[in-house]
Amino acid sequence: MTLGHRHVQLGLIATVQVLGMAMWFSASAVVPALREAWHIGDLQAVWLTASVQVGFVIGAAASTLLNLPDRVPPQYVTAGSALAAAASTAAVPALADGFATAVALRLLTGAFLAGIYPVGMKLMASWFGASGRGQALGVLVGALTLGSALPHLINGFGRLPWHAVLFAAAALGVVAAAVAGLLVRQGPHIGVTGARLHPRYAIEMFRERGPRLANLGYFGHMWELYALWTWLPAFLLASRADSGAVGPPQASLGLIAFVVIGGAGAVGCLVGGVGADRYGRAPVAAAALVVSGACCLVSPLIYGAPMVVLLPVLLVWGAAVIADSGVFSTALSEVADHRYVGTALTAQTAIGFLLTVVSMNVVPLLAAQLGWRYAFLLLAPGPVLGALAMRSLGRRLRSEASDGRSADPVARGS
Repeated sequence: MTLGHRHVQLGLIATVQVLGMAMWFSASAVVPALREAWHIGDLQAVWLTASVQVGFVIGAAASTLLNLPDRVPPQYVTAGSALAAAASTAAVPALADGFATAVALRLLTGAFLAGIYPVGMKLMASWFGASGRGQALGVLVGALTLGSALPHLINGFGRLPWHAVLFAAAALGVVAAAVAGLLVRQGPHIGVTGARLHPRYAIEMFRERGPRLANLGYFGHMWELYALWTWLPAFLLASRADSGAVGPPQASLGLIAFVVIGGAGAVGCLVGGVGADRYGRAPVAAAALVVSGACCLVSPLIYGAPMVVLLPVLLVWGAAVIADSGVFSTALSEVADHRYVGTALTAQTAIGFLLTVVSMNVVPLLAAQLGWRYAFLLLAPGPVLGALAMRSLGRRLRSEASDGRSADPVARGS
């Protein structure tokens, strides 16, 4: 197979995502060492990750206003962004002497990473038509999930020198830039570059019912996703401590979190993508949201339970919470103006990640008041509202298809 084969490009684009996520969560992997080196507390430790997400929102907003993924070849946007993110990641061990400098540099890293993930979604969608796009974007989000879970795997095997971890992540970013710039290509299906500057499209798309509902579903999903990923280890630790039973050691809990987030999550992404191509985007996304929302609601019941009870529920949750992520991106790529698919996807992720900053910070506040047993109940409204939005989207598009106005796979099966 040549570089122009879509499955070769699928592998290359997914590789860039995994390498990029190594930079995103590199500071999270060394928080214990940074606590000792810089004498930082719990809230400051959270902001080593949250600052990346805030930076991502800023970078995505700028990219959206400039329509960068639709006006510049997206593989070059990705390559330049990865290189810049690598530089800001390496600057933390090279230049940072404390928390404030590190947060500023992590903010820059997040801004540059906005040119990797949403732009990668456009690149992936450009190689696959309606019949295979759901599965392809499922692979992409699976790559994101594996990269996101790597810090838990690292913590599960013990601490590493924090300088080395960040330099290694920066090196992976340089490799990502090389792969994107030299090997990744744009496919034939959507998003011909050279669209005119149209900064208002990110707002105008919400006037159209299809993009608006696809976005609302995604926002409900994001309210839950990163708060669960961030605070699952704390939930496990508290559950183990409060149960009074003999459980796995603390290091093993890191491995459990990796299996739940990375292993189950990657499987969920693939199943969600294949299901979306076969049964329709809207019904598969709604089903995943219902399952993950149900897991939020039963979390107080499994708190403190033996691992033989707790782990199966967490595996289902880890799969369901991310299974629909690529489905939302697929749906939006099919209902948005095809001239501005890159802009639409970037705006969607920007708003979604802004919501994660709120939920990530509110969950520990609730835990401090009520305990970790009830903390994840706060996440349930997100998937509930998201499922309602996707149900409405499915009904609308099915109606359009029956009237002959649309043959969109978003509606199929709803």
